[in-house]
Amino acid sequence: MTIGTIAFAGAGLDRADHLRSDPEAMAGLMDWRARLLKLDGLDPVIDPDGNLGWGTLADAAEDAELVFLGLTGGKACFAEVSPALLGSVAPANPRLWAAMSALESAELATYGTARALVDWHARHRYCARCGNPTVLAKGGWQRSCTNQVCKAEHFPRVDPVTIMLVEHEGRLLLGRQPHFPPRRFSALAGFVEPGESIEEAVEREVKEEAGVTVRDVTYVGSQPWPFPSSLMIGCHSHATSAELEVDKTELEEADWFTRDEVAYAMGGAEDGRFIAPPPQAIAHHLVKWWLAR
Repeated sequence: MTIGTIAFAGAGLDRADHLRSDPEAMAGLMDWRARLLKLDGLDPVIDPDGNLGWGTLADAAEDAELVFLGLTGGKACFAEVSPALLGSVAPANPRLWAAMSALESAELATYGTARALVDWHARHRYCARCGNPTVLAKGGWQRSCTNQVCKAEHFPRVDPVTIMLVEHEGRLLLGRQPHFPPRRFSALAGFVEPGESIEEAVEREVKEEAGVTVRDVTYVGSQPWPFPSSLMIGCHSHATSAELEVDKTELEEADWFTRDEVAYAMGGAEDGRFIAPPPQAIAHHLVKWWLAR
């Protein structure tokens, strides 16, 4: 059993990796047929039909960098790294969530790719090795140091995050972070640290956040999460006991929920013990997967 189609995955664009390292080929794609994804900062621009808004390369700022997203219908698609974004870190906001909920799966995946790439370029203008300026390379899938002694190559980063269901005697452990909307609970999650396997990260994070020891960690599914550049790795595990010791610096609250309580919340009810995670999040799909087993 799989978790099925998930938000930000499944883009219909051909990423055409073979063209990225060919400057002449990339230049040949930048013609009147090319499309430019419209962005408001890092947020999507939605057209009157409820789809992603697209323009032409003529709409880009004169001093903007253009990131190659891929090909569709024989047309090259780009996104703009506007100088106004440089050094910015833009969090998700209610207007963004409303816009994302209206997009079809493939369009949401295209937007997620563009957001992650544009945000990375805006925040990585200088070489991490020598501090000199960097320039866009390989269609936006690399930045190169301009220092001819250094010549370091930098690539868009992806940060692995484990997000895990913890089960004990038919109940599910869920927690809420302080920034969550009132009464919303979700699966526990945390970044994978250097030198850790996925299984070890799950075991450590659950122990740190909830004081629970887990066993039998298994992989369920994953989700790219462009806020700013995470890969959510969904897992399932079993707790050796139900005793909790919640780290209040990580979680505001954590508790065990019965199958009936989880099913009630996942049905959209807001008067139960908790409110379920939103459909765009992998946590929602993990819980749905758990209920269907």
